[in-house]
Formats: sequence, structure tokens, C-alpha cells
Amino acid sequence: MKKNIAIVAGGYSSEQEISKLTAKYIYNHIEPTKYNLYFVVISKDRWYVEIDDKSINIDKSDFSFSFNSNKVKFDFAYIAIHGHPGEDGTMQAYFDLLEIAYSTGDMLSTALTFNKYQCNNYLSKLGFKTAKAVLLKNKNYDSENIIKELSLPCFVKPNSNGSSFGISKVKTNKELIPAIEKAFQESNEVIIEEFLDGLEFTCGVIINKDSAFALPITEVLPKNEFFDYEAKYDPKMAEEITPARITDQLKNDIQNTSIKIAQELNCKGIVRIDYMVVQHSIYVIEVNTIPGMTSNSFIPKQLASADIKLKDVLERIIDDNLN
Repeated sequence: MKKNIAIVAGGYSSEQEISKLTAKYIYNHIEPTKYNLYFVVISKDRWYVEIDDKSINIDKSDFSFSFNSNKVKFDFAYIAIHGHPGEDGTMQAYFDLLEIAYSTGDMLSTALTFNKYQCNNYLSKLGFKTAKAVLLKNKNYDSENIIKELSLPCFVKPNSNGSSFGISKVKTNKELIPAIEKAFQESNEVIIEEFLDGLEFTCGVIINKDSAFALPITEVLPKNEFFDYEAKYDPKMAEEITPARITDQLKNDIQNTSIKIAQELNCKGIVRIDYMVVQHSIYVIEVNTIPGMTSNSFIPKQLASADIKLKDVLERIIDDNLN
């Protein structure tokens, strides 16, 4: 009997529309003859499944729905939500309670990686290089002390968010406070990081039940001052070179580092880790446990470079977690 698979999209953050694009891309790359596929959207107002141009409410008590007088329960959830509640451990805890298998690391893994400051702080204690940073938990801060500690330029980011919403590169004193206010609109905590003057790279990792391997590395050359939201989703605004034009030694170092980080954080499925390389030193910028999956996203391009079919990767993730 075919298993019922929910591709879960939406969420409660600014990233909900990007999440739907990721979910559609994933949905379209899973073999429909092997599984019963359902596109599920969650929002603060409503959870529903899309079937035959209809939207049918999801019963949150057991993550099921009724259709043609039959109750449909899901065997597996492929979480494609960027941001809260899919990338921060909330959905993972929910599915754990219901004993429904899912595509990512567990609640603890995703909660940690979603918090940029705590994740990088944890990784630094394990010996990985990260940018010096300051965490703001409220709007009571001293901008002069921040600049004194980190110097300018610096980056201001929401501490818990993705897709480059709310990120600013601050080059002057007067830009700092507006940048912090902008970041607080996306998260209740703000992280301010020192500027690393180097080259940007990103590397995907596929983690299955009994194996982990790194994908070809992408070299990122944004046409804006940094890889912002526009550069991420408009192919005209960044040059992305896969595989990266780097030495074999640096390639091996980044790929091995990516696997180690993913394993240390107990990640599962598809993850992506972003780096800055400064004078041959590799700095971890961010760990993405639910990376974007559209035609312009890094992971599909890295898979293509490695001659790996996304369909095969997705089916392996599903089957590994169902067995």
C-alpha cells in the first residue's frame, strides 16, 4: 500500500511564500506513482490540504483530514517551511508527539540551528571558526559599545530567520540603529556580526540513515554588497559558480567541515552550510536545515553538478525515515 506523504509549506513568518515555492519544487520531484502526495499549507489562520482545486481543513489533533467520507492520516511529513514553526523545532515536536516521521533533524537539532547566535557559539566551542558577534535580546542597547566591540562595517541580522529578510550591512554609525530596528521586525532577537572580508561559499550535505556526503561547493559572487534577499532569488543579482573555482585542498576542507558540522548538530535530510573564507581560514556563517529548493536555489544546482537526481535524494529521505 502506498504511503501518504504530506509536503508541508507556508508557516508563520515572512518566508511563507518562499516556502510554498520550495514545497512545490519538492512536490514536483517526488514520484507520484510511488506515494500518495498531498500539498499541505499551514498559516496562523488555517491548516489545509489542497486537493482538486479544493482546500480541506487539517485536523490538528492528529494531522489528518477527511475526504469523500474517508479519514486520511499521514505517514510522513516533508517539512518545507522556512522559519517558524517548521525550522525552529516546533513542527518537529508536534510530529514527534503524533509519531509521524519527518524529513529533518529532531526538535533539539532544528531549534539550535535556527538560533544563529547559539548555533555559532556552540560550533565555536567545538573548534569551528565563526564571526565575532553580539546578541541583542531587547531594544536596550548601547550602539557605541557595539561599534567599539565589532568595528565597522558589520552585519545586522534577525537571530532567528532565513531567506535574508531583515539583514543589513552597516557601514556608518548612523546606519546601525535603523538596521537593528529593521532586524527586530523579523525576530525578537538580533545578532550583530563582525564583517569578514573574504570569499563566500556554500555547501550542501545529504544525511541519510547510514551515510553523509557533501555536494559540490558553490562560490557566491553577489552583485549587491552582500548576498541579500534580492541576490538570493533573482539570478541576475548574483553569480553562482558550481563547482567553486578553488583548490582541491580548500574543497576537501569545506566539504569535510560541512559533514562534521551536520553530524555534530544531528542534522538529517538535506542541509546547507554557508561560509566565508578569509586568508585560507574557513568561517561558518550559518547552518540551514531547510534550505531553499527552487530552480534558482543552491541545492538543486549542486545536485546537478554532482549528476545526482533530486528525485532519488527525496525518495531516500522518505524511505529512510519510514523504515
